[in-house]
Amino acid sequence: MSRSGHIELERSVDSIWAGRRHREDYGDLDPLATSITEDGLLQPITITPDGMLICGARRLAAIRELGWKTVNVWVRSGVSTGLGMLLAERDDNLLHKPLTRTEQATLYAELKALMAEDAAGRQEASRFTSKQENPRSNGGATVAPPSPGTVGKTREQAALMVTGRNAYTSLERINELQTILTDQTQPAEVRTRAQRELDRIDAGESITGAQQRIHAAQALAELDALAADTTQPAGIRDTAATGAARLRELEATARAADLERLGQLALERAKIATKRRPARPADTGKLRAVEDEPRTLLPVRSFVYVWDELAGWTERYDPAVIGPSLTLAQWERFEATVAETIAFADTARTARRETA
Repeated sequence: MSRSGHIELERSVDSIWAGRRHREDYGDLDPLATSITEDGLLQPITITPDGMLICGARRLAAIRELGWKTVNVWVRSGVSTGLGMLLAERDDNLLHKPLTRTEQATLYAELKALMAEDAAGRQEASRFTSKQENPRSNGGATVAPPSPGTVGKTREQAALMVTGRNAYTSLERINELQTILTDQTQPAEVRTRAQRELDRIDAGESITGAQQRIHAAQALAELDALAADTTQPAGIRDTAATGAARLRELEATARAADLERLGQLALERAKIATKRRPARPADTGKLRAVEDEPRTLLPVRSFVYVWDELAGWTERYDPAVIGPSLTLAQWERFEATVAETIAFADTARTARRETA
């Protein structure tokens, strides 16, 4: 069957005839008519050269209800036989493939951009509006205009146009993954992971989980970079390497939300680690003072985040197992951390009392 065809602009609506259709109940045409009014005819009606309708009976009915006199159509030759018409109608009604979730997100992002551009153009034109004339007007909105005021309204409208639901949060999360995928400043392993997560989304898996896993992957890449950066203090490199190893160990078994939190916590720990320099050897019988290296102090919210993560940690381990299982170096590190924590708590407690 030939697939040749062409677009014909401004075809007379009265010249299009439907013939016999298997779909007799067109349902409620009001939402479709509203969509056509606001967004235009996104998919042209398909007809034969002599005007017989092939695809788009509901669109044609809605256009007639709206009182349109002309319409853009797709004219197809080679489907004028009875079998060709039947197969075309079947394809139109039964074989329509819905957009995947990532395709919906791409369309959503483009719609948002167009709506913002359209609104900006109309706002610019309105600056030159007189009561009688607006020579620079763009006319009516070419897409559904954002409601006055907020970006949130634009997102809601774009989501409704694409999915029929107020699902912009999920679409924004997919857009974040799509941006990471095409961002050449992102590490290659992160971009590869973004593609994998987008494929999982199209397979029906959780969008939130995909976003959390990509955040964990970004944290892991940053930890690897810190561990390999010879310009960083040894304490930062060692802590980053330990955090990356732990994150990889848990990647296959931990929940996505836990992976995201663990990645952020590992980064926080790496960034507050400092290089400890040993005291220099005695010089002429006297010890030289070792100056403390400058420390990067983190804000209170970071402190709260770390301790929220540690809340109840003693209930998750068995001290009878931990004690004999740690190496000497690991035990000494644990004891030093406990001692530092107690000293910190004493100082913070004193400061708290002084300001009470």
